[in-house]
Order: sequence, then structure tokens, then C-alpha cells
Amino acid sequence: MKDAAPQPIHLADYRPPSYLVEEVRLTFRLQPKGTRVLSTIRFRANPEGLEDGNLHLDGEGVRLISCSIDGAPLTAFDYLLTAEGLTVPAARLPEGAFTWEAEVEIDPEENTALEGLYTSNGMFCTQCEAEGFRKITFYPDRPDVMARFTVRIESDLPVLLSNGNPVASGAGWAEWHDPWPKPAYLFALVAGELVAHSDRFTTMSGREVALNIWVRPGDEGKCAYAMDALKRSMRWDEEVYGREYDLDVFNIVAVDDFNMGAMENKGLNIFNSKFVLATPETATDRDYDFIEGIVAHEYFHNWTGNRITCRDWFQLCLKEGLTVFRDQQFSADMRSAPVKRIEEVLQLRARQFREDAGPLAHNVRPDSYVEINNFYTATVYEKGAEVIGMLHRLVGADGYRAALDAYFSRHDGQACTIEDWLAVFEDVTGRDLSQFKRWYTQAGTPRVSARWARTGGTLKMTLTQELPATPGQPLKEPAVIPVALGLLAPDGTELLPETLVVLDGREAELDFDIAGMAERAGVAMPERVIPSLLRGFSAPVILDAPLSRADRLVLLAHDPDPFNRWEAGRSLMRETLLAMLTDGAAPDAALFEALATLLTTDTLDPAYRALALALPSEDDIAQAAHDAGMVPDPTAIHGVRRALQTAMAEALRPVLAALHDAMDPGPVYSPDAEQAAKRSLRNAALMLLARVEGPERAQARYDAATNMTDEMAAFAALLEAGDTQVAARFHDRWKGDRLVMDKWFMVQIAHAEPEQAVAVAQRLTDHPLFDWKNPNRFRSVIGGLTAGNPAGFHDPTGAGYRFLADWLLKVDAKNPQTAARMSTAYETWRRYDADRQELIAGELDRIAAAEGLSRDLGEMVSRIRGS
Repeated sequence: MKDAAPQPIHLADYRPPSYLVEEVRLTFRLQPKGTRVLSTIRFRANPEGLEDGNLHLDGEGVRLISCSIDGAPLTAFDYLLTAEGLTVPAARLPEGAFTWEAEVEIDPEENTALEGLYTSNGMFCTQCEAEGFRKITFYPDRPDVMARFTVRIESDLPVLLSNGNPVASGAGWAEWHDPWPKPAYLFALVAGELVAHSDRFTTMSGREVALNIWVRPGDEGKCAYAMDALKRSMRWDEEVYGREYDLDVFNIVAVDDFNMGAMENKGLNIFNSKFVLATPETATDRDYDFIEGIVAHEYFHNWTGNRITCRDWFQLCLKEGLTVFRDQQFSADMRSAPVKRIEEVLQLRARQFREDAGPLAHNVRPDSYVEINNFYTATVYEKGAEVIGMLHRLVGADGYRAALDAYFSRHDGQACTIEDWLAVFEDVTGRDLSQFKRWYTQAGTPRVSARWARTGGTLKMTLTQELPATPGQPLKEPAVIPVALGLLAPDGTELLPETLVVLDGREAELDFDIAGMAERAGVAMPERVIPSLLRGFSAPVILDAPLSRADRLVLLAHDPDPFNRWEAGRSLMRETLLAMLTDGAAPDAALFEALATLLTTDTLDPAYRALALALPSEDDIAQAAHDAGMVPDPTAIHGVRRALQTAMAEALRPVLAALHDAMDPGPVYSPDAEQAAKRSLRNAALMLLARVEGPERAQARYDAATNMTDEMAAFAALLEAGDTQVAARFHDRWKGDRLVMDKWFMVQIAHAEPEQAVAVAQRLTDHPLFDWKNPNRFRSVIGGLTAGNPAGFHDPTGAGYRFLADWLLKVDAKNPQTAARMSTAYETWRRYDADRQELIAGELDRIAAAEGLSRDLGEMVSRIRGS
């Protein structure tokens, strides 16, 4: 018999805890099996507590050895012990403050879920966000209970780390003290055979901070870039936000087995190894980019997440959306701001718009959840960051900085809500944000329509907004949508420099004096005016604007806003692909001519030109087809996308060849933005040229490659060209490097012919180096199929759907988080044909009916399947 379905937790049911914690002392006696954890916790009554007065302590999978209150042992008659925790009735608690002590036992070696305390190749490691601490000992595991921690670690391992500052150590033990109150989800412990890549940082007040990146022996030479990114992040946060680091030491640890990218535990950040370790020979430019951004993100959490945390998990966007926005600002300052903005929007549309359009749609601040791990989503993170970006645009840079200063001052050391955050902005700027708050409480992507008509020297424009129904929210109220716009003449003259219009009702009417604008610009009255709308992607909306092909070609050639210039080209490519799908239309030569002009404009960043050359993804085309009322055929989409790539390569062949040669950054590799930009354009040209020249150029590049960026680009080009030997050569060279081999697994599947993709994936799961219990390796294969080869995943036989379901069920028994996250590959199932829908529904039903299904995967499958 299956267990009863878990019941959802609702934001409306939040109650402050009955007890707060003043101090925590923990002792860990580490063993792979039978680790003992001794806890001493000082509780006091919460004057604002609205619970039942009982002492509720969360605890899962921990074996209670003993417990006491104020030194008096408790018997089994004094508490209620369940699979979810332990409760001491209010009647058995002393009045006033009291001390709880407990000894428990856990088995880190058996913890394959990678939550709580676990082992990774002999290293002890923790992951406590969101609710992993309850798998370590009994505790009120909720973010609004904050306390100072002192930790003693006893082990023969040479390196013993925890949060805060080191206070004492000896043979087989070490003690750490964190002077800053924190919730249990920020607790961290690491113990193992580790070596440090060390440095120092002097804060703006002159304090010296010791910096260490801890890795396995042999990896210490791969940490220089992560350390450089950390130091730049620390300086940037001081200069831009006035935030100084607040401990004597900052430690990062690289761990091979990790469910997430990284974790911001106070003073001891734990990272997935792939986002720390890098050398030119083993890491691509994209890897370096990720390392820089993720190191910054986790460091910035020190203030936006640690010093100020979230009251409950419904407020997750308070720390994550804000910190993503901060790391986006940092990356824009470190690299090309236009390129970073385009990349952000590509990710938002690929992941978050997809969530909003399907059964997984939810608010930036959800109303309820069954498993909180399932709400670490693009909506909370990326859309949450877009909401912060809109607020920044609305109040201006100065207003934003003043509000953030007030936020840090007012709420330091507190667990806060979205209401607290918005109240600071209202107090500082005098702006009423009650309507803006709907961005946090309404799901779905708003659709903004723009229509305009010319009457003499006046342009009249109407903006309207529509908020589509989403699960549980059939009706929506108007959002506050900042629309940045400009107006261009057909020759590219900017008639109206960028102007911000706020659409806060269902409709807004705008009048523009074209005659006056032309006079001020010193040009004749234009025969037509071309709006440049939503500049910089000023709001996370879908824009419907009747721009003609000629209009978009003008924007592609002349728009001073780099995002909209790129967007015009993207729109033309998407339109071309849809026309090829529906009636077999040939690509328009004007598109290639405009691209040639852009590609040969040397004043443009090469990375920007590389992005302009990239076609919409197959998933993007499928969604566009669906939006146009078509039933997308993944096989046909794959075919027309390849056909357009070939046509582009033929039309632009001389330009591409010249760029390929001109963009050689030189023999000495650097991960800096200038060199990375040249490589991105050179390798984009290589991929297209391989389609019309054959493999010779790619083979020469592969043989001559001195860095992984070039080697991987040539590897992919050779796979596309049908080289059957290159995978074995790559394998023989890199089989000893675990992170490089993740790439090897993924790229082969992503570049397989669709009809062979599932067979390739299946063959690779039989490879001796395929360790499905390692999240990175599992994602490299499964993600290589579901995200990297959509036509292969959606093979009409349903083989891809069965392959995914089989692996989800296997992994769910060991690592529910990973299984749940990979299940989102099914979320767009209702946009496909009836046969594919039936096949996917059958696999979802098979998963849902499985015995012992985790709460994580069960919730996701239920939401995706829907009614």
C-alpha cells in the first residue's frame, strides 16, 4: 500500500516559533558509520510565539541515544518521537530559559541523498539548505530560529572545518566559533585529506582576512581563478554596496558529490568541484565564467542571505533573487554588460518562461509547497532577480543604493519577509509599492502588446498588458511594468532617446511628437517611425509588437540599444525558421546580409557578434510554433534548424572564414573577457564552417588546441561532421580527469543524430566511468539527452521518455533531489502531438505509481501530470 500523499505547507499558516535559541554547542565524533553528534542548545521562550508552547525539534534518520533538559535525563514517557522529529510537551518544560542536551548517531557513509552530513570519497561534508540539518541532530530546523554556534570536531583526518573563526585545535580535534547568529541551514562541517590554496584580503577598514580554497591533493593548482574571483567579489561588494567581510577567515571547499552548484554557509562555502577547479587545459571559457559568477554569488550571500536571512522558505526569493541580481551586476562590471544581459535573458526564457507557461508555474513567492527542495527554481532565482532589476530601474541607482543601505541597517541579524524588503523602499523613496508587490504574488509571464498609428506629425501608441491564467490563478490584476523605449527613423537616426514608461494598468495611451523630435535631431520628417521597445529587456514579459521585417532589419543594423539590436536578429531568425517549418520557405538573403554587416563591425564586442550568430534553440522554436497555434514536431524543427545553419554557413562563408582567422587570440591563454570573446566568435564560425567545408579545419584546430575551450569546440564540430574516432581519442587523453569527462559524456549525446541519441545515451550509461550516484555525471548524460538533444529525447517511439523514467526511478531511491530536478524535462509535454502526449503521460503515471516514491519526485510528477 502506498503511503498517504504528503500534505502541502501554506504560507498563510506561518506561526512564529514558541522557542528561540540563544546558543548552540555541537560536538562531532566523526566515523563513516556511527558518527556521534552531541548537542547543547540554550532555549528561551519567544514572546511573539504563536505555536502551542510545546518544544518541537525536527529530526529525520537520526538515532536518539539520550536527551536531557537542564541536566535531568528524559525518558520515553517525557517526549513523543516520530519519523519527523521529537516533541516535548509544554507541561514537561521548565519556566524561563532552559538547556536541551542530546546525543544522537548518524551514518554519513549511507547518506546518498547528499543532505545533512555525508561522505564524498572519504571526505565528510554537509549540505543543510533547505532542511538538511534535521538529518544531523534534533533542532528547530527553520530559518527564523537564529543562534550563535560553537562546534568541536573530533577526527583523525588532518583538516577539520566549520563555520566562523577557528578558536582552538589539537591532535585529532578542532573547535570553531561563529559569532554571528545564523539559522541551521547555514551550518557547515568539512573534514578530510585536503590541501589549501591560500591568500589574504585587506578589507576597506584595514582588517586582514585569511582566504583558503580547500581541495583534494593534486587539485591545488586549479584554484587560482576562483581565488581571484573571490578577491574581486570582496572588493566589488565594498565599493558598490558598502559591505565588508566580517570574519577572520573565509574558506571554500571543493566537493565532487554535491547536489547544487554551491552553498553560502557562513564563512565556509561548499562548492561543487566543477565551479572551483580550472586550468586552461581542462576548463572552457564558459567554465571560467561560471566560476566567477558563482563564487561571487555565494560570497554576496554573506550579507544578502546570511546576515539578513529569510523568515520562512516562502521568502526564498528574498535572498536568492536579490543575490542573483547582485552577481549579475558584478558580472556585467567584470565583462561585457550587453553580452551578460543577453545571456541572462536567454536563460530566463529557456528556463523560467518555460516554467511560467506550464504546469510548474508558481509565484516568485510561492503560496504553498510539499517539498521545499522543489522550489529552488528559475522563477525564484532568475525571475526574482528580474523583479529586483525592475525595482532598481523604477527608483533609480541612487534610490536603490539608499534603500539597500537602509535595508542592511534596519534588518541586520534578522529573518525577514518580502514585506520588510518593500517597506524599506517605500520609506526611503516615498513610492507606493503595493501594486508592484504583485510580481511576488502572481505567477505567469505577462504579455505586453504595443500598437501604434501615425497621424501627421504625431505617433499614437497603445500599450496593453495581459496576464495569462496559471494553475490555481485563473484571474490576475495588472502588474507594474517598466517599459524602456526609443524611436528610430528608417536611416537609423534616433528620434527619441531611451525613455521609461510605466505600464501599471490594463492599457496606456502614449503620444509622441515626431515633428518636434525630427527637428531636434536635425533631420527631415521621416516617412515612418520604428519603435524600439523593452530596451535592455526592462521587464520579464512577452512582447507582441507588429514590427515589419524591414523594421527589424533597421533595428538589427542601427538600434543603439545592444539588447534590442540582438533581439531584432533573433526575431528574424525565429520568423525564418517558422516559415521554413510551415511552407518550406527559403531563407531571406536580406537576413544574411544584415548579419554580415553586424559580424564585420569591428567596434562590436566579438562575444556579442557570436551571440548574434547563434540560432534560437530547438526548444525555443518549439515554443514559438506552439504560440503560433502549431503542434511542434521536434524532428522537423531539428531539420529546419540544421538547414538554416547550412544556409547561413554557405551565405556567410567568406565572412566566417575571415573571422575565424582574425579572432585568433594568440598562443598564451587567458580567461579574461577580451580573449574569451574572440574565442567565442572564432569557435562559432568554426561550427558553421564545418557544415560546408567538411572536417579539415576542425581537425586542424583539434590537433593544435592548447586549451579546453578550443579543444571542446573542435571536438563538437568533428562530431557534427560525423567523425567516428574523435570520441575515443578524447577519452584516451582525458579519462583521468573527472570534470573533463563530464563534458565528454554530455557532448557526444548532444551532437548525436536524433534517431541515435537514446542509443548513445544508453551505451554511455554502461561505460565504466558512468557513476550515476554522482550528480554531475548523472546530469551530464541525462541532461545531454533531455536538454542537449531535444529531437532525440522526443523520438516518436517514446524511447527517450522511457529512458528518462527508468533512470528517475533508479536515482530517486538514492538521491531524490536530483531525480526531482531532472523530471522537469517532461514539463512541456502538452504542447506536442497526441501520440507523444500519450507516451509521456504513461511514463508519468508509471513513476507516480512506483512504490517508495520520494516526496520530491512525487510532487514534481503530480504537478507536471496535472489533470
